[in-house]
Amino acid sequence: MAVPKRKMSRSNTRARRSQWKAAAVALVSCPQCRSPKRPHVACPTCGTYNRRQVTEPSA
Repeated sequence: MAVPKRKMSRSNTRARRSQWKAAAVALVSCPQCRSPKRPHVACPTCGTYNRRQVTEPSA
């Protein structure tokens, strides 16, 4: 197992960690009600998935 020979400086550590970002949630518009929803998930507003009613609408 590799072990570092020298201590990594703060600037190098922070520069490496600057790339650790959370990705924004991808949203698409629902084909039925046009509200934003996550892809490949039933619409929380109208309850449709793949143009079929799969759940009861929440609101």
